[in-house]
Amino acid sequence: MPIEVSKMKDTVTPAPWWKRVMWLVIIYGASVLALAGVASLFRMMMNAAGMHTH
Repeated sequence: MPIEVSKMKDTVTPAPWWKRVMWLVIIYGASVLALAGVASLFRMMMNAAGMHTH
């Protein structure tokens, strides 16, 4: 028995521009916070090892 393929088109409407911009801002902010966390961790480890900036 052959399988009948639907003749309906799959139309995907893109998200509004403000939603796409908000995703960009959220991802950017999360990456900046993650980088700040890693940098702080490295700074704490360096201070614990006796490396000071002054």
